Amino acid sequence: MNPIQAARAAGQQIWLDNLSRALINKGLLARHIENGVAGVTTNPAIFHKAIAEGQDYRPALDAMRSENLTAEQRYERLVIEDVQRACDAMRPVFDASQGDAGYVSLEVSPALADDEAGTVAAARRLAAAVARDNLLVKIPATAAGVRAIETLIGEGLKLNVTLMFSLAHVDAVAGAYQRGLERLAASGANISHVRSVASVFLSRWDSLVDKLLDDIGTPEALALRGKAGVALARQAYQRYLARFHGAGFAALAARGGRPQSMLWASTGTKNAAYSDLMYVEPLVGPETVNTLPDATLAAFADHGKVNGNQVAQDAEAAAAHIAALAALGLDMNALGERLQSEGLAQFATAFGKLLELTA
Repeated sequence: MNPIQAARAAGQQIWLDNLSRALINKGLLARHIENGVAGVTTNPAIFHKAIAEGQDYRPALDAMRSENLTAEQRYERLVIEDVQRACDAMRPVFDASQGDAGYVSLEVSPALADDEAGTVAAARRLAAAVARDNLLVKIPATAAGVRAIETLIGEGLKLNVTLMFSLAHVDAVAGAYQRGLERLAASGANISHVRSVASVFLSRWDSLVDKLLDDIGTPEALALRGKAGVALARQAYQRYLARFHGAGFAALAARGGRPQSMLWASTGTKNAAYSDLMYVEPLVGPETVNTLPDATLAAFADHGKVNGNQVAQDAEAAAAHIAALAALGLDMNALGERLQSEGLAQFATAFGKLLELTA
């Protein structure tokens, strides 16, 4: 059993945080699936890299030049084909897991981050265009996005909620998911097919917090470096357990409602002084997903260790760590808003560059 399969045996799905036409055409995605990878996530930066660096899209782009299409329409036509093919490749995983695994994510335009109606319309349109049961439409956890979650889940769409950086985001997103599922149940619909993941970004936390702790410079501050991301994830997991395995979700669970799984995102280590698996090994646990970029996935497959349910360990220490940061003046919710704004700006920049390629 390789580490990817061992994580699955411990209850965690490992997904690949990458997709390109070359990955599909060369059989690399199929090989990942054979090794136990159970899903795929994408974002504008991933597709910008794929289209900018690969020649696989050139024939399709050339063929579209004679059509009266906008740059965004060309982009969508390219990536929808990739996502459909990835969904088809993942379909056996989806079927074998009875809809628990085997998903591929496709993000709405970053330009819609603060547009609730636009997000709802785009999610509906992308879901219809891809037309695969194992698609997750990806929307950000902005205030507008959270309102859209309730509407879309209430219509039975499947969602990956992205750019979550704080426990406030975790609570808001989970609440919207539950209200949407309650709305769907009240309509008499079958709610058992609805699937959602809530993506908490981790490495960016330590990049920011470490710098702030360095600026403080005291021995107490410096001792806290490199631990914020894992502490946040472990606290988020405790919130997940309390909500989705508590009395408040019991009625929905009895009707087949699925919990909204925690997904660990931004899991590539950015500081070479830290373990290359610092956001992987400590966060293995039941009913979770970890999406890994290529290098981190390769590292995990090569030398990863799985020691059962680690994400539920040291919950009190995680809470104490966050409290210690707060005592130094680091407001995790305020910093979470900052990180979300920065993440949105990065995705918007990548999306703009992406549209330059398809113009």
